[in-house]
Amino acid sequence: MLNETIAETTADSLKGRNCPSCSGANLEAVLEAPDRFHGRTEVYRLVRCHSCELVWLDPAPPPEEMGYHYGSDYDKSVAQANAGSTKRELFRRRILTKYKERGAVLDLGCSSGSFLNSLKGSDWALYGVEMSPTIAQIARERTGADIFVGDVLDAPFGANTLDAVTCFHVLEHMYSPREILAKISEWLKPGGVFVSFMPNIDSAGARIFGSYWYALELPRHLYHFSPKSLRILAQSVGLEEISVVTDREVFIEASTRYILDDTFRKIGINRTPLARAKQPGIPFRVVRKVFRMSLLPVLNSLASLAGDGESIHAIFRKGLSK
Repeated sequence: MLNETIAETTADSLKGRNCPSCSGANLEAVLEAPDRFHGRTEVYRLVRCHSCELVWLDPAPPPEEMGYHYGSDYDKSVAQANAGSTKRELFRRRILTKYKERGAVLDLGCSSGSFLNSLKGSDWALYGVEMSPTIAQIARERTGADIFVGDVLDAPFGANTLDAVTCFHVLEHMYSPREILAKISEWLKPGGVFVSFMPNIDSAGARIFGSYWYALELPRHLYHFSPKSLRILAQSVGLEEISVVTDREVFIEASTRYILDDTFRKIGINRTPLARAKQPGIPFRVVRKVFRMSLLPVLNSLASLAGDGESIHAIFRKGLSK
């Protein structure tokens, strides 16, 4: 796990507190760090439950302030990451169709509908949940899906009506993951599947980079899961494990960038934060491509010596007797 412990004075604020997943009382503050993506200085604290290994942001910003922590720079970053996502979405489709080939599927945090679009024209009835009305309309026009705009817990799906629910790198952004999973369990038909990807806090990348690990995404990621904590949380709402595996994605480039930014800051040089960094020129892109083709695979392989992969790929099923 993360190896940066906070002074014992923080323990007093955790007395009498309980884990939001397992209700355990053995809690520890494990890390403090700022929003490195935006280059801001406010420090956030992560707390870990020693019973189930769940890690969460404590305290979390109130929902009405979260827009500030995302912003247009974050939206542009997500859009750029999704621009060439066809291969990624087809991979996700293969994962889903290995366990369910048709039926009603709901994608939580569907954004502009990239994943739903990969199922368009097949044997699926398409549904989505998206917070942004503008983005939801793009998804509707792109996929023909029925998109609910608003909070997941307010979505109007009936019990035992869905064959599959997907949630790709979204659960960690939600304020109430246990309530969300309970709602998913309610919506799924007996035998229905839940497919979810998320960062792994118990990974090599998290151990190597600590507070500089790119996937921490403070304070946008409110919860940080490990395979163990995710299993315990899913089982607590009646979801049965089919498969929970990890995939290697160390985020070496972005995490190293955060280290360099902080190093320069300490000597009085403030670099443009990653959120506003310009697209690199051709010489840098050539060097980066060579790095990704030669050294990066070697470094990723060496990372396996430090722990599991950085992305959790989880599939759960609602029991047939439910």
